[in-house]
Amino acid sequence: MQLFSTFEHTIHLEMALTTLEKKGIKREAIFVVPLDNRTETRKVFDNMHRSDGTSLIDVGAALATAFSVVGASIGFKLALGPIYWGLIGAGAGFLLGFAIRLFTELVVKKRRRLLKGLQSELIVIVDCADSQAEMVENVLFSHFALGVAKVK
Repeated sequence: MQLFSTFEHTIHLEMALTTLEKKGIKREAIFVVPLDNRTETRKVFDNMHRSDGTSLIDVGAALATAFSVVGASIGFKLALGPIYWGLIGAGAGFLLGFAIRLFTELVVKKRRRLLKGLQSELIVIVDCADSQAEMVENVLFSHFALGVAKVK
């Protein structure tokens, strides 16, 4: 049976490997592979072939609706009339909503990703007998593995 797990590069990984060796897993049965994490920044705008599932126009559409209603209502008293002021309000609301959403994607979510900080840096593959699988899984999780998978 093989167990695959991901770790951050910390002292806990070394402790997990030492514990596995003390519990009877041979050094030749443990394989550690470093990952190359993404160094380029994530793209904000989607294209036809790739989408991250976030929309930049949802807040803009809501604010465009609200601003157009307010603009049309006030437009009865203004010189250009309610239709033009409704369109002006819709455009201003859409631009404001788009700017708000763009700011949250570029600044707020980037900062949240940096503060979260959990990235898989290493994959540990352990080849063991079926009877040892539960013990190996417990050792890996007790030493802060990010995830563990079993393959027979």
